[in-house]
Amino acid sequence: MSIADFTAGTWLGRLSRYPLRVLPPTLTVPILRGPLRGNKWVVGSQRHAFWLGIYEPHMQSLIAREVKAGSVFYDIGANVGFYSLLAAKLVGDGKVLAFEPWSANLAHLRRHLSLNRARNVEVMELAVSDEVGSAFFQPEATGAMGRLLEQGSVRVTTTTLDAMLHDNSAPPPHYIKMDIEGAEAKALLGGQACFRTHKPVLFLATHGRDIREQCFEILRSFNYEWQTVGTGSQERAEIFAQPRD
Repeated sequence: MSIADFTAGTWLGRLSRYPLRVLPPTLTVPILRGPLRGNKWVVGSQRHAFWLGIYEPHMQSLIAREVKAGSVFYDIGANVGFYSLLAAKLVGDGKVLAFEPWSANLAHLRRHLSLNRARNVEVMELAVSDEVGSAFFQPEATGAMGRLLEQGSVRVTTTTLDAMLHDNSAPPPHYIKMDIEGAEAKALLGGQACFRTHKPVLFLATHGRDIREQCFEILRSFNYEWQTVGTGSQERAEIFAQPRD
């Protein structure tokens, strides 16, 4: 029996999730498996897959394998902090910058950092895009997703990777994890100097076939190569990209 047997689309997955519905959303539990096993997690902060340890297992394993101690890790689209916690564990005396614009997610993010005493993480209340200023943001009801849109329910502050590095408000990254629900191409375009100069390794989630192709074209212009992590789909793919030289 594998993790795939317990996904939401299987009868075993649906059956196994019934007891989870009675858990208090404020309950703190240990993450049960994976690189973050034993870390503390608030049940109601996100889907149960996070604390069960079955969320994006391929990407978890890849990041755990690649990220080195003493490095700088940007978690762009930190949500409630799952990958920020993982990076904090891996970089040790390095630094993690967790970028998240939405207040509800920020509260859970800070709670998880506090519960796990992750003192090497700096929370950045920002959305990373191709312009410095502000933009509309539309959160999804569960908090699992949110995205920059021309019209949205929330106004958030935006920045670019290049602007932050130009004014020394952030140290250059060795690694970037980016999962921002369709705004990936804009964030990459706003970081052209960052990628060409500092050449960070990129863990990228793309949302939509057209956006994915745009990202590939941009990465090609940066002289990056890439591969798909896990199985992927037409609408979502997890990408591991790094400079060719």
